[in-house]
Amino acid sequence: MNDGAVHITDLVKTYTDDRGRPTFTAVKKINLEINNGEFMVLVGPSGCGKTTTLRMVAGLEKITSGTISIGERVVNDLEPKDRGIAMVFQNYALYPHMSIFNNMAFGLQLAKKKKDFISETVSRTSKALGLDHMLERKPQALSGGQRQRVALGRAIVRNPQVFLFDEPLSNLDAKMRVQMRSEISRLHGQLGNTMIYVTHDQVEAMTMGDRICVMKDGLIMQVADPLTLYRQPENLFVAGFIGSPPMNLLKGKVEKGDSGLVFKEAADQNAVTIPLKGPIEAIAGKVVGKPVVFGIRPEHLTEESKNGSTAPVSSTIDIAEPMGSESLVYMRAGTGNLIARIHGESLYHMGQPITVYVNLDKVALFDAETESVLR
Repeated sequence: MNDGAVHITDLVKTYTDDRGRPTFTAVKKINLEINNGEFMVLVGPSGCGKTTTLRMVAGLEKITSGTISIGERVVNDLEPKDRGIAMVFQNYALYPHMSIFNNMAFGLQLAKKKKDFISETVSRTSKALGLDHMLERKPQALSGGQRQRVALGRAIVRNPQVFLFDEPLSNLDAKMRVQMRSEISRLHGQLGNTMIYVTHDQVEAMTMGDRICVMKDGLIMQVADPLTLYRQPENLFVAGFIGSPPMNLLKGKVEKGDSGLVFKEAADQNAVTIPLKGPIEAIAGKVVGKPVVFGIRPEHLTEESKNGSTAPVSSTIDIAEPMGSESLVYMRAGTGNLIARIHGESLYHMGQPITVYVNLDKVALFDAETESVLR
């Protein structure tokens, strides 16, 4: 298989008005290395530049400056058909007048492949995707999930160096999204091609990507494997974006208390004070008196106390969401809600007093001004 590594260097996309004057820079000099055979997910909120980046890799959007290489080739000036890529769109982009077979075969026909080769390739691919019994149907006779499979099949038969996915599951219902997530991941395992996948859904990103590139305002915030992103976010944006529900973030200061350092929330009412012991103590000692943001994941707030490594926080319940084997409990705090993921099948009620225990070994502190994690 040809080298499908993608090298993005100092990539910029600036849009201009009719007179050529810059109006908006969507992608701001980003650098990203995607390894051959890797499943890379670009994730971020709407307008962060992820789809624009993907479209520049595809050749559907002109590059303002910088370079994109696929394998050893710089592809800046190549037509999409010459780049060794295949793209799967959000809206499927199927030809409504063609049968499923012809939709999947169209790219091979344009490439003037032999009929026997086309037939065998489409047949093999359609069988793998569970479409082999419906090849004579038209797209309008298919469900959303089936149409997305056809779009996948059309990309697969071309055997590209790189697959590009532009939010391919956002038009599907929740159950079908979960099913298609696992199908795309399974296909990646079977095919071994490089895949670049754009989504705004961080659950999709966490469950599918070998590595994840988190973007915001045209910049890359962090690139790492899913667990590293979750456990070691480099800044407030990643901490608040990755995880469902996201990390609890409270604004305040590190102060010297009677028995050591404490985090004290900057609030007049319902202010939270938490001792800073364990791994975070040395870090906190460098920022005494300075504005910080205290971070803790919901699953690290529990109803069980462990001597020395936990600290109690008492509050009242604002909202409780029973999920079966666990509950998400939202508690009132001074600068925002504290969310606890509590295991067990207990029911909680609004206004109920509750004490949870912070796992002090799992605390993160962020600089309030730069928003970077403190180390």
